[in-house]
Amino acid sequence: MSMFGYPLVNVLGACLIITSMMVVLARTGRAAACLYSLQSLVLVGVLASLGAVTGSGELYTWSATAFATKVVLVPAILLFTLKKIGGEVPVDLPPKLNPMKSVALVAVEVFVCFVAVSGIDLPTAAAVKPTLAVSLAHFFIGLTCIVIQRSIFKQIFGYCLMENGSHVTLALLAPQAPELVEIGVATDAIFAVVILAVLVARMARYARTLNADDLCELKG
Repeated sequence: MSMFGYPLVNVLGACLIITSMMVVLARTGRAAACLYSLQSLVLVGVLASLGAVTGSGELYTWSATAFATKVVLVPAILLFTLKKIGGEVPVDLPPKLNPMKSVALVAVEVFVCFVAVSGIDLPTAAAVKPTLAVSLAHFFIGLTCIVIQRSIFKQIFGYCLMENGSHVTLALLAPQAPELVEIGVATDAIFAVVILAVLVARMARYARTLNADDLCELKG
């Protein structure tokens, strides 16, 4: 199983990078929410595959929790926020970088993470170094999403990508971690998304803009 399982984990890790780029490059908030749900489904596959390879029953619980929270609940919260905002203010603002520059920047980040991981010698991550590099790259991809997006609604997805990356890193390095750890990670993510969604909705209602450049000029 391990001969088949670890390559599968690494293939799914590559899919995480592809789907994260799709989230960053999505033209609309609705498309980004749907693509984030797709990426989270890939994350569920990574966790379940790791569970099968390592024999960790905890990871099966993690995958079920991730499905409920990341595939279903978080996208639903974001789509509800979009519906609540309605047409009051523009949500789908163009990013600060064009798609080609964004892809090039992400490629550099992934390369740097692969170089960094190549020097790590951990028994728990020896067979899944590509996926470990991907999980670390997710932090920088999420940060990139926050920096290049003008729409503060789309910036929420940057946080979500960073959180997905930390989720995978934890699963790779500590597959036997108790379910309580997963509950803590999932709960923090949901509360953070709810708070950010409420802030975005209030900004749309009172500031009448979701443009981060405009909001930087607010005083007090």
